[in-house]
Amino acid sequence: MVRIGYTMMTEQAGPRDLVEHVVRAEDVGFDFSVTSDHYFPWLRSQGHSPYAWSVLGAAAQATSRIPLMTYVTCPSFRYHPAVVAQKAATLQLLSEGRFRLGLGSGENLNEHVAAGSWPPIDVRHEVFEEAVCIIRALFDGGHVTHHGTHFDVDSARLWDLPDERVPLGIAVSGAQSCAIAGRLADFLIATEPRADLVAAFDQNGGEGKPRIGQVPVCYDTDRDAAVRRAHEQFRWFGCGWKVNAELAHPDSFESATRFVRPEDVSDSIPCGDDPDRFVAAVRSFAEAGFTEVALVQIGGDTQHAYLDWSQKTLLPALRNGL
Repeated sequence: MVRIGYTMMTEQAGPRDLVEHVVRAEDVGFDFSVTSDHYFPWLRSQGHSPYAWSVLGAAAQATSRIPLMTYVTCPSFRYHPAVVAQKAATLQLLSEGRFRLGLGSGENLNEHVAAGSWPPIDVRHEVFEEAVCIIRALFDGGHVTHHGTHFDVDSARLWDLPDERVPLGIAVSGAQSCAIAGRLADFLIATEPRADLVAAFDQNGGEGKPRIGQVPVCYDTDRDAAVRRAHEQFRWFGCGWKVNAELAHPDSFESATRFVRPEDVSDSIPCGDDPDRFVAAVRSFAEAGFTEVALVQIGGDTQHAYLDWSQKTLLPALRNGL
C-alpha cells in the first residue's frame, strides 16, 4: 500500500498557517508530511517563503503522530552541512523520532542569496556529495574534522544526538544523482514518476529502500477556478528540473512560463473534485515503484476545504484505488 503524504508548501502560506494546516492533516489521517525549504517562492503570485526549520520546530510541538520531513533541503550553499546536521538532529529530538531529512543539490532560486555564483551541475553534485558525507559522519557521533575540496569542518560534534538516527533521503533526477543516492541515502526522493530513476537507485545500492514522490493537485468544486489557480501559481512545475534549478528569481520564472496556457497546466495537474483524476496521478508513481507519495494542494487559502475533502473523499479513494 502506497503511503499518502501532505505537503506544507512554504511558498504559498505563512508560518502560522502552515502549522495549523499540518495539525489538521494529522487529524484527517495523512500518513506523513513534507515541507519545502525555500528562500523565494517560485512565482510572486504564491506570495510566501518563511524559514522552513522554524515551521518544522513548531509543527513538531503542535503534532504528535504525523512524520515530518524536508522536501528538500540543500546542504551545500545557503546552509553549511554541519549546521544542517545539527538542525536535523534537533528536529528528530523535538519530534520524538518522527523526522526525516530530505536533501538535494539545490536550485539557484534559493541558494544564490549565499552562494555568490551558481556552478554547473557536475560541480554541484560534487559539492553535494561531500556535504552529505559530512552530515552522515556527524550522525555517527563523536568529533568530525574534515578538510575537503569544498568544505572545512574543525572538530564538529552534535552534542544533542537522538537515539534514533535521522533517516537521510536524496532527491534525484538523473544518473549522477541516482548514483549518489544509491550509495549514501536511506530513501529516494523524486518529483517525476520515472521507473528508470527507481531502477538506477536500486542498481547503486538502494534496493528495498523507500521511494518518495510528490504530486501537485488543485482541488476545487469549481474546476475552472482550480485550473486558473493552478496556472497562476504552479505553471513553473512543467519546466522540468534542468530549467527550475537554474533560474535565480521569481521574475525569471514569470518570463520562462509566459507562454504556458491554463490547459497546458490542467493536462498535467489534476484539477477539480473528481477523485479519479487524483488517484490516477498517484497511481503513476505507484506503478513506477514509489512507496510513498506526498500531495501538494495548490493555493494556501484553500487548505481547509482540501483537507475536509481529503478526509471524506480523497483518502478513501486513494486507499481503495491503489
